[in-house]
Amino acid sequence: MSQDPELLRRLLRAKDRMDAASHERWPVRRLARVSGVSEAHFARTFKEAFGVPPHRYLLTRRIERATALLRDTDLPVTEIAFATGWRSLGTFGRTFRAVTGENPSALRARAQAEPFDLGSVPACVLRAAHRPDLTIAVSEKQRREAGGKKVSEPEVPEEKEAP
Repeated sequence: MSQDPELLRRLLRAKDRMDAASHERWPVRRLARVSGVSEAHFARTFKEAFGVPPHRYLLTRRIERATALLRDTDLPVTEIAFATGWRSLGTFGRTFRAVTGENPSALRARAQAEPFDLGSVPACVLRAAHRPDLTIAVSEKQRREAGGKKVSEPEVPEEKEAP
């Protein structure tokens, strides 16, 4: 679906704000205000423009940032969780594991054990390679892995709104 260039510019403004401050709370109301459109229109058009709902986009950015901090620093996992916008270490751990397939400590151990010769790879390529694949909701992924059985919904940073 082709969108109005002015609307796309406004949506990009909200997306850029989330990128710059992914650790902050970004409810749909706040994002819609940044974009100058209604909440319903924002949520619908953001998904049309970028392929994922605003909450999932923000979740991807938070997991991406946490992964980089786990890989590149010695900060405690708890500090990384709170620095990347999570309000609960348990929620961070469960969601991180659901998205990446391993817990934060295991990812750190694996990343530190791997050779680190990535100097010739452009930063944008590295970021894209390490970006979590959130094409489906975490709860849907869990349902599929459980073979269609009912799975309890995981906690997310913000309920039914973009954090």
